[in-house]
Amino acid sequence: MCGIVGITSQSPVINRTLLVSMRDTLRHRGPDDAGVWWSQDERVGLAQQRLAIIDLSPGGHQPMADSSGQLSLIFNGEIYNYQSLRRELEALGHRFRTASDSEVILEAYKAWGLECVKRLNGMFAFGLYDNTTRRLFMARDRAGEKPLFYYHTTGTLVFASELKAIMTDPSFPRKLNLEALDYYLTYGYVPGEMCILKGVRKLLPAHAMTYDPEGDDLRVWRYWQLPEPCRSETASEEALAEELEYLLMDSVRLRLIADVPVGILLSGGVDSSLVTAMAARVSTKPVKTFTISFPGHGAYDESPYARLVAQHFGTEHTELVADAATVDLLPELARQYDEPMADSSMVPTYLVSRLIRQHATVALGGDGGDELFGGYPHYSWLQRAEHLRRFVPGSLRSWAGAVAARAMPVGMKGRNYLIGFADGLSLSIAHVNMFFDTQARLQLLSPWLRNKMPSESSPESYKAGLCSNGKTALQQATVIDFITYLVDDILVKVDRASMLTSLEVRAPWLDHRIIELAFGRVPDALRATEKELKILPRHLARRLLPSELDLNRKQGFSLP
Repeated sequence: MCGIVGITSQSPVINRTLLVSMRDTLRHRGPDDAGVWWSQDERVGLAQQRLAIIDLSPGGHQPMADSSGQLSLIFNGEIYNYQSLRRELEALGHRFRTASDSEVILEAYKAWGLECVKRLNGMFAFGLYDNTTRRLFMARDRAGEKPLFYYHTTGTLVFASELKAIMTDPSFPRKLNLEALDYYLTYGYVPGEMCILKGVRKLLPAHAMTYDPEGDDLRVWRYWQLPEPCRSETASEEALAEELEYLLMDSVRLRLIADVPVGILLSGGVDSSLVTAMAARVSTKPVKTFTISFPGHGAYDESPYARLVAQHFGTEHTELVADAATVDLLPELARQYDEPMADSSMVPTYLVSRLIRQHATVALGGDGGDELFGGYPHYSWLQRAEHLRRFVPGSLRSWAGAVAARAMPVGMKGRNYLIGFADGLSLSIAHVNMFFDTQARLQLLSPWLRNKMPSESSPESYKAGLCSNGKTALQQATVIDFITYLVDDILVKVDRASMLTSLEVRAPWLDHRIIELAFGRVPDALRATEKELKILPRHLARRLLPSELDLNRKQGFSLP
């Protein structure tokens, strides 16, 4: 895990002092080592802060060059299948000088060019400069676990792991993106490739890009996409559960590979508990688990469930007790996130990351299971709503939605559901996790700001536009949650909070093989129904987890 930053320009005007300053803002992401590299013509500069995980020797230093000196790489993340890729590349005649996964990316690029990214199983964001073609190649992992911001003006491209590095440049115009603000007020995060500052974009998950500074040619493309949904009605629950068990076990096995201590973020929920079960099965070392407790706040305190799972698998378990002083962390967290985010679970995520960092450098978490296998309550509601629409006249639905919008306070339970029910499926999905609808947002803004808002801004239509005809309510809702809420809220929260403590968090559920299984081969009836959620993971849980564990409990990682 690292922090990366790069600059490339048509003319040799790179400010070396500035590049180092930009890199230094990311020291929390990698305090173990720092490096910087400039091309011979001084048109390209790459820099990195390193958190040493694989190959702790100086051989893992970045920016890393290949043996010819023609390729230079900065890389944030981990390539979990680097050992098998290395063997494949060695069979093709490639020779390695280090034991790092970074060098595997360099050799994979030499073997397969831009297509190499399709062979990587991992979480990553990297920049690779090819001096032969004078082209910069960047890519981001399939699920979007690792961030990559970029700022392109005529003849120049700047990219970095966090926005604060780009903002270090005094010439960067800090102008608020009002459309992004509108989206933030709607959903509680800035989605997609938008950024809260004008001109900056995020490279989307499963996308790659190249930049040729001489021709100022920037190209972005998708290298992977979710499979078409399963339409089979004869799939075997037992067979799919067995396949999921194998894939999760292998995913955990790969993510336990490290040259530093590894722990597990254990909440006591189904997802993290199954990760713990698999770690206990495949690990050759004692499994360390960690959780956070909120004494006196039973509805928020998951520590008894985590303790039960830890005892069942015999892990070395540690609990952190949170107190009221945690609110003092908010200013520091606000600085870390760069963009606004309305997710209070950033606080306990940071606290448990800080706790784990005292004992380990890497942690495995349970993120992704709900989006993949239908774990959120609104999946059941959306399916019920689809059935009800067939019997409730449109005029009555519209009346109910209008009453809810006028009479029910913003944030009141059921308000968004009623408003969404008045519309079609796509708008129902858009309303599910909405903070403020159009009417409420207008009340929040001053008259001056209301007049400045771009007229084309339509956050409600954003998620609705991601819906696809011919797909069921569950298929559409899980896909949209996967590419919006998971990527832009959950994974951002985990990355920034953990990296503030220099902890690397890995997500076994987000192995692309599990993603492809969930979206492409598991039918709705084995994901979530009107009466049951997350069917396949709970199938495994009934067999592998303590019988006393409440498998129907659904509790977010939130702050009292």
